[in-house]
Amino acid sequence: MARQAQFEELARQLSAVGAVKRDLARIMPHDCPAGSAAVLTLLGRHGSMRMSKLAELLAVDMSVTSRHVAHVAERGWIERSPDPADKRSRILHLTPTGEATLVELSRRSTELLAERLADWSDAEVDQLIGLMTRLRDSFGDCRATAPPPRSPAATAPAPGAAGATAKAAVASAARAPTPVLEAPVLEPTTRTPA
Repeated sequence: MARQAQFEELARQLSAVGAVKRDLARIMPHDCPAGSAAVLTLLGRHGSMRMSKLAELLAVDMSVTSRHVAHVAERGWIERSPDPADKRSRILHLTPTGEATLVELSRRSTELLAERLADWSDAEVDQLIGLMTRLRDSFGDCRATAPPPRSPAATAPAPGAAGATAKAAVASAARAPTPVLEAPVLEPTTRTPA
């Protein structure tokens, strides 16, 4: 089990991740703030959806989601079409222009990460992916209700399981689409970077 000082240092390091998020936000086009990038990323990853589902994935309220959706719709990056199951609702779809914008956002993010981590080995990048994936899994879905506390015995991995877990996480991350700016990066306002 990690010591208290280790958890305190981990908390400080996680707070400092804001600098990484700010750098990623700075390279985005001026007309694509973090909220817009998150909308495009989620539609690219999950496909067409209702605004209520998008709000759930963004983990923000409907009024904030509506502002982000209006912003991307004004630029022609998404279309809002009637939901056949409920004419009062709209289904959001990426347009070809939105897909091209998403590809450009991903390219910019990938290039920045490649530049900043140029002196890291492939094994170090894989280790970071595995550990960050495991960290996210440990916290679960931030939009869901908090799970009951786990006992220390339940959280201790079986001997040799940690390596297998990290390898599975890296393999899972390698299959997942490249995220640009996901909901955890998203700020509740439309223009203020993290």
